[in-house]
Amino acid sequence: MTFSRSTGLALLAPLALALLPQIAEARQPDPIPPPAPVISDAVALSRIPTSLMNQEGLHLVLDRQTRQLMVIKDGRMLHRYPAAVGTDGWETPAGSHRVLEKVAKPVWQHPGNGSQVPQGPKNPLGSRWIGFHRNCTPKENAWDGERYLSVNGCTVAGFHGTPHRWTVGRAVSHGCVRLYEENVQEVFELVEVGTLVTVLP
Repeated sequence: MTFSRSTGLALLAPLALALLPQIAEARQPDPIPPPAPVISDAVALSRIPTSLMNQEGLHLVLDRQTRQLMVIKDGRMLHRYPAAVGTDGWETPAGSHRVLEKVAKPVWQHPGNGSQVPQGPKNPLGSRWIGFHRNCTPKENAWDGERYLSVNGCTVAGFHGTPHRWTVGRAVSHGCVRLYEENVQEVFELVEVGTLVTVLP
């Protein structure tokens, strides 16, 4: 009896099919959280407390669950943008905040070792920074998805751009809110220092 390549493959096919479930089960889960599901404007608005919708003036509302940033003015939603939010252990701080600073062409500083990345295509902050939270409590042995970090000094959270567009809509940051470049530039022009920022739990 002679075996051809096709005969050998035909004999191995049932074995391969039998092993597929075990191979799939042994595969490690994707460490990157999936993007948030797409929702309608009506659903997005229904998640905002009435007290926020009744406020006058312009304010930003970030829904961490749906990963959406909404620009609200006088009870109307002007814009809605997909956003990346903080990952487990580095959650974007919930509550009521105010825009603390606006910086065009920001320099990024690593929270663990203090190294800096100047403005440019590799800067993790993109082209705009809108800071809204500062915490000066030291953070010890906090997992950042790759390693444990000890942060001495203040940590900040804010809205910024990103060179990594695929991260927008996911829970992958160290607490900041990543937006598409074109979106963060729009928000930057709309807000002022002191603009209300509400982060829903």
